[in-house]
Amino acid sequence: MPGGRLTQQERQQIALGLADGLAYAEIARRLDRPTSTITREVMRNGGPTGYRADLAHRATERRAHRRRQAEPRGSQAPEQAHGRDAEAVREYEETLTTVFMQSGTPKMMARVMAALCISDSGSLTASELVQRLQVSPASISKAVAFLESQGLIRRERDERRRERYVVDDDIWYQSMMASARSVAQIAETARNGVGVLGRDTPAATRLESIARFLDFISESTARAADQAREVLHTKPASPPRDTGEPRPQEGGE
Repeated sequence: MPGGRLTQQERQQIALGLADGLAYAEIARRLDRPTSTITREVMRNGGPTGYRADLAHRATERRAHRRRQAEPRGSQAPEQAHGRDAEAVREYEETLTTVFMQSGTPKMMARVMAALCISDSGSLTASELVQRLQVSPASISKAVAFLESQGLIRRERDERRRERYVVDDDIWYQSMMASARSVAQIAETARNGVGVLGRDTPAATRLESIARFLDFISESTARAADQAREVLHTKPASPPRDTGEPRPQEGGE
């Protein structure tokens, strides 16, 4: 599978594939590239309806130029823990950021969330985020405030009394419950409009249908989150290691 950045010709093939209505996976197969590469390329350059090969190519060149300018001469990518490939980690972080943005998270908030998710500790300080993302402290402060308001991160103090921003397993449960409560509030507000607009009127009937639908979604989300909560605290089973010893035969010799 080829590595390196996409070429201008490949970007033209992506544009043609999008115009033909091909799925990202099919475009990736034709280019012999990972699907994640195509997804990230399209989403960071206008999305499936706004993607333009020439504009995407120029934008990539500008980003690469800015990155080179920001790096001190002679500097190398920091060594990754656990023998990870630094470039692969960087590309995955961009992909995760793009997915968060697709779900409606603003760009800076998505970058902070992705950085926290892929850190082994699951927590970073403001200064660590500033250094990692190469942005201003004000940008980090704004992003953190947003994520905390959505129940996606929490704050804690470490042994040095530094404030750390944390994304742990239970955060996802709390976030889903917050989402269920938000949907329930919309349902309640819609139902309140029935009396205002007059029962059996077209508008009231519409609002009642919306309320019943959202009630079902809210209750289902909360119930599923409760049922699945233990999954967040259960480590996946490790496959049995092959020791090379013969396995006992069933049914005797």
